[in-house]
Amino acid sequence: MRFQYIASTLEGKVMEGNLEAESPAAVLDWMAEKGLKPVSINAVGKSGLHGRWWQNILPGKQVISIEDKVFLTKYLALMLRVGADLFRAIDILIADLEKPAMKNFLVEIKDNLSKGQPFYITFTRYPKYFSKVFVGLIKAGEASGSLQEVFSMLSVSLEKENELRGKIRSALTYPLVLVGMSFVVMYLMLTLILPKIAKTFMSGGTEIPTFSKIVFGVGLFLGKYTLFIAPAIVLGVLGTWFFFAKTMAGQRALERILHRTPVIKVILFKLALQRFTSTLASLLRSGTPILEAIETTADAVGSNEVRAALLRISREGISKGLTVGEAFRKEPVFPRVVVNLIAISEKSGHMEEVLDTLANFYSSESDSSLKTLVSLLEPMLLVFIGIIVAVIALAIIVPVLQLTAKI
Repeated sequence: MRFQYIASTLEGKVMEGNLEAESPAAVLDWMAEKGLKPVSINAVGKSGLHGRWWQNILPGKQVISIEDKVFLTKYLALMLRVGADLFRAIDILIADLEKPAMKNFLVEIKDNLSKGQPFYITFTRYPKYFSKVFVGLIKAGEASGSLQEVFSMLSVSLEKENELRGKIRSALTYPLVLVGMSFVVMYLMLTLILPKIAKTFMSGGTEIPTFSKIVFGVGLFLGKYTLFIAPAIVLGVLGTWFFFAKTMAGQRALERILHRTPVIKVILFKLALQRFTSTLASLLRSGTPILEAIETTADAVGSNEVRAALLRISREGISKGLTVGEAFRKEPVFPRVVVNLIAISEKSGHMEEVLDTLANFYSSESDSSLKTLVSLLEPMLLVFIGIIVAVIALAIIVPVLQLTAKI
């Protein structure tokens, strides 16, 4: 993608040009390396800087994506680093951005700042897009005067999160496509080909095995009522997706299922530990008090078990006089290595560094486990599909062999 940029040097000289980059955030990285102060960034030939095409066309589909948040945090971090104030940085963004969701959000930030409200307040009004951790970090950075460091930290964290989502999507795409296409092919076989074969055998007066009769019966039924069954299957798939993806009851049910599924539950636990360690490290580094940091982290881990343990550590451990290490030792959900390292780092005063190391470790572990899951999933799906094809083939071959044996 090509971007047109306007920037100023440290001496105040204005320069403009075009740059090939993957995203606006990459343009900001390039400017930071060159020591340039961004004034304007526009995607050449695009209707907006961010968002998929349908987000800029359909009014009801306007969202603040993770790419938008990466760009916003990177841009503000860079502007603050070169000495610009928030008002100036937000004015430039409002003038350049064409995506309504982002523009309206930034206008609201500017209006609230002009009224004397804290910077983080606007973010609290959009919990769908900005988590408690995100808001907590900005609040702590604003109170301590370290917003630039907080924005840099957030941009790195969001990029890692986006990268992880991309890995999960790419890892699951092939198995899902394989299953979908296989079911379509098998359904067409059962509804178009098998009924014709079944009629031939069943009308010929030849006695066929019970096993073949059952398979042929299924094929005839599907072929006869396919105009009703196909839409029912599509509606069933869409309804299942809506229930698990869009309703709280469905999400809770899906979480229970996934946390009880072998291999998947191990990956989810490692991801929860990675979120716990990275989030707590970021909050502590920003100056957030330990109790508030743990409470905020509990809402970000994505695991009810780990969340409950963190809340007990905060409310029944540290708040009642226990050290951080002692409070963690009372919770068996955390691996001993994590507990021991936290206890040691508390005494040495390097808890943030140790938590960052653990976050990197569990990020690598979850990535490795994800690859293992995909390597197991693909052959299992192929075997399952092969069994179904073998059943259909045997139902056809056995009567043919019986018929040839009689000739």
